[in-house]
Amino acid sequence: MGKRIISQRRGRGTFTYRAPSHHYVAAVKHRQYDEIERSGMVNGIIVDLVDCPGHSAPLAQVKYENNDKGYIFAAEGMKMHDTIASGFNAPVKVGCTLPLKKIPEGTHIYNIEVRPEDKGKLVRAGGSSAQIVGITEHEVTVMMPSRKKKVFHPLCRATIGIIAGSGRKEKPFMKAGKRHHAMRATGKLYPRTSGVAMNAVDHPFGSGRGRHVGKPKTVSRHAPPGRKVGKIAARRTGRRR
Repeated sequence: MGKRIISQRRGRGTFTYRAPSHHYVAAVKHRQYDEIERSGMVNGIIVDLVDCPGHSAPLAQVKYENNDKGYIFAAEGMKMHDTIASGFNAPVKVGCTLPLKKIPEGTHIYNIEVRPEDKGKLVRAGGSSAQIVGITEHEVTVMMPSRKKKVFHPLCRATIGIIAGSGRKEKPFMKAGKRHHAMRATGKLYPRTSGVAMNAVDHPFGSGRGRHVGKPKTVSRHAPPGRKVGKIAARRTGRRR
């Protein structure tokens, strides 16, 4: 009898697969989009730069005019006691947050909202940034870090600049223990064993001569746990032509 596959064990929710969020400093999100931001702007000052194990970039603690506090991703060139702003009339400078339609074409941005007022969901990794390539009355086109172009609502907000921490992938992990502690700090399972490297009793893709799946990777949405691996309910497969 084989053991449970990783997807079954992960669904159980034990400590092996649970992120140590009690070690994290804070959640990173845009300020609440209230009437002050809709009609003007709110100034803030960077009071501290902190390291959070749950994020790949340093965080900047911001204290706003009305004594609100929050955290944003620190941008390249940002330092303590810098003044930033958030709102419809905020200036176009590094660290400021404003709607996409108010940002000029060619500007580097990060922490982009998928929908207006969802407080930021995209482009949040250290050293990453997107770029505005087109603005119309009803939509804003943004080139993502993957070089793919994505269309957003003009009122979606984003922060101007490039996220700090761009060189984190240039230094290699020289020891397996260093990698282990780095992955554990962010709640990542390490090491990961490939399904094709397992035995047939341990994974649907296991066994066979050589490391190959040996069957289609597409699987039904209603497949039972233990079989639901690979491309789950894929709309299409193969190369896009």
